Amino acid sequence: MQKPSRCALRSTAATLAAAALLTGFSSAPARAEIELNLYTGYQTAPHSRIKGTSPTTGDFNALIGWEGKSFDMPPYYGVRATWWQDDNWGFGLEFTHDKVYSDQDDMKAAGFSHLEFTDGLNIVTVNASRRWKNQWGSITPYVSGGVGFSIPHVEVTAIGGPKTFEYQFGGPAMRLTAGASYPISDQWSLFGEYQFTASKNETDLVGGGNLDTRIFTNALNVGVGFRF
Repeated sequence: MQKPSRCALRSTAATLAAAALLTGFSSAPARAEIELNLYTGYQTAPHSRIKGTSPTTGDFNALIGWEGKSFDMPPYYGVRATWWQDDNWGFGLEFTHDKVYSDQDDMKAAGFSHLEFTDGLNIVTVNASRRWKNQWGSITPYVSGGVGFSIPHVEVTAIGGPKTFEYQFGGPAMRLTAGASYPISDQWSLFGEYQFTASKNETDLVGGGNLDTRIFTNALNVGVGFRF
């Protein structure tokens, strides 16, 4: 019997982890208030180092510049669900479709003809949140922090080598958010926020080898919320 590849094992682990999280939250008892948020915005990523082994050129260790290109297809966006326990504290689940494109010169110097995570440097976290209702009149400031994992869509081709184009389980991730919301009705609100994410991404390359990198993102988000 053929032994499952690391890619297959990681993809299976990511699917099971996401399913477990969703099942756990869907079975949670009713809370005082549930808030759903949908947002987009302007997301960037600073330089980070890539390390690993290419199937054609061997070991590499290079500093790569990244671009977010938030509004190019597929766009940057996020979805968040928060179970507010009272007026102040809540917990929830959040998904962001972050993405990064490598600088062309840096990519070629490192031995790659294609290097990006653009069908998602997808980040899933479980969050704890704090808000201050009636702090600034109708405006409610809030902060949240979460830990979870990344599920990047690995789009990597080494010069002269095969193409890697698949979802993989990347590794641990975290996020920090600070923002403020403004109600436009009893159930609907608008909000703006700053969000930071950090993720460790250990990926496998088709044809043998690996590519590992830590990626940080910064985003200014705007969105709409619905409470029930």
